[in-house]
Amino acid sequence: MESIEIDRKRKIVEYLLDNDILVDSDMLDNINNIDELEQFFERIKHDPNPNDLSILKDNLMEIPKEQEKKEDEKKETINDLPKKNINVKIVSSYDQQPAKRNIKDFVEFFRSRFRSMENILSNRRELNANLTSIGKILMKKEKEEVAIIGIVKSKNETKNGNIILEVEDLTGEIKILINKTRSELFELGKEIVEDEIIGIVGTNGDKIIFSNKIIFPDIPLSKEFKKAGEEVYAVFLSDLHIGSNNFLYKEFNKFLKWINCELGNDKQKEMASKIRYVFISGDLVDGVGIYPGQEHELDIKDICKQYELCAQLLSKIPKNIDIIIIPGNHDASRLSEPQPPPYKDVSSMLWEMPNVTMLSNPGIVNIHSSDGFSGFDVLMYHGFSFVHYADCVESIRSAGGLDRPELIMKLLLQKRHLAPTHSSALYIPDTNNNSHIINNIPDFFVSGHIHKASISNYRNITMICGSCWQSITSFEEKMGLHPEPGRVPIVNLQTRECKIIKFMEN
Repeated sequence: MESIEIDRKRKIVEYLLDNDILVDSDMLDNINNIDELEQFFERIKHDPNPNDLSILKDNLMEIPKEQEKKEDEKKETINDLPKKNINVKIVSSYDQQPAKRNIKDFVEFFRSRFRSMENILSNRRELNANLTSIGKILMKKEKEEVAIIGIVKSKNETKNGNIILEVEDLTGEIKILINKTRSELFELGKEIVEDEIIGIVGTNGDKIIFSNKIIFPDIPLSKEFKKAGEEVYAVFLSDLHIGSNNFLYKEFNKFLKWINCELGNDKQKEMASKIRYVFISGDLVDGVGIYPGQEHELDIKDICKQYELCAQLLSKIPKNIDIIIIPGNHDASRLSEPQPPPYKDVSSMLWEMPNVTMLSNPGIVNIHSSDGFSGFDVLMYHGFSFVHYADCVESIRSAGGLDRPELIMKLLLQKRHLAPTHSSALYIPDTNNNSHIINNIPDFFVSGHIHKASISNYRNITMICGSCWQSITSFEEKMGLHPEPGRVPIVNLQTRECKIIKFMEN
């Protein structure tokens, strides 16, 4: 009986999608068959139900809503227009073949990572004068000012409340003392996480350095704040979770209508008409077997069918808009990062869409370049490591933890690494492609995973965390999480002005 019910719902959903209508699970329960649906379809598609959206800006103040206006005459939609030649270049996307790994791979992986971060840090003026190796410092007998670059092996608090680090490089290891009496330095020390690579300036003692300065790799202050020469927009989605019985059909339908200039006031429609890029930061589908008991929270239990519905929905986005996609931990790709794009055999319809670019997680694309303009580099990362740093970094935890994605993203930019701590994310120790290191400084850092919409800026990098299209789950309720579904960040690439559009009422 359950399989018959699922098949009934699937046929009804497919019929509705073919007629540009999305439906939520409550409505499905009240529709018995296709014949019944056809009888009142004419009434549905001409029904001027009020559909509205609101725009949130800065501190999330609402702009007054307007109802959708009824269109009496059929007009050509943006979706009917031919695809334009919009420039999307893949800068970085993991595509290596699977291979067996052993302990030596992890050792060389960390050595390779150390060398890369050492190259970044060695250019810092504060380190240049006295930079030396730990091995040489251990041989010194007289106290003098020294500077090192090292990986944080451990971090602890002494009985007196000071911070003590164990730091190592390729020549040895040494202790670092951060004294609590130096308040500014001590607060910076609290931001240090295990396995990250930092610079330290201080005075050497007996197998110890008394720190005076802590230097993170960080983003240079000279980072250019790029702007496009024309008014075009990019929107940022994440965590659709299609297939879940919590998927927000009604709200996603509002988004599709808006992006097709069928919903909103004149200003909102004008904005929609100038959208050229849609970024989706993972978890397109809810997946199958992701967690125990998930089968009870799925409307679609076949992952291929989940991706088929996803492709059908995304095909409603105008063809002149480029869609850039990375996978998340719910998608059909290995969980270990870097994650290849969703497997082609289960998501073939997405791969076949002419305006879709599939990337790994993490991945980098360059968009909107032209003669005389280098375009924008967009770093996309689903954000699996975010949970770790929301919990283990005191300043983030006390400020709201997972409710503050912008603080987590800023921290990772300062570390120049998306998952510096060994246990913060599952990963493949690939020495040829350490994709978590932020070598190329992006113009946009885009993420998702924690179901919170956020826009902020750090040293001329626009940091965007996408929202979700799934109502709160039983797991999120148990964990005390506070998702904000149906919110869409949008950026004017000419001015870099950012807004958040809300498609779900509170």
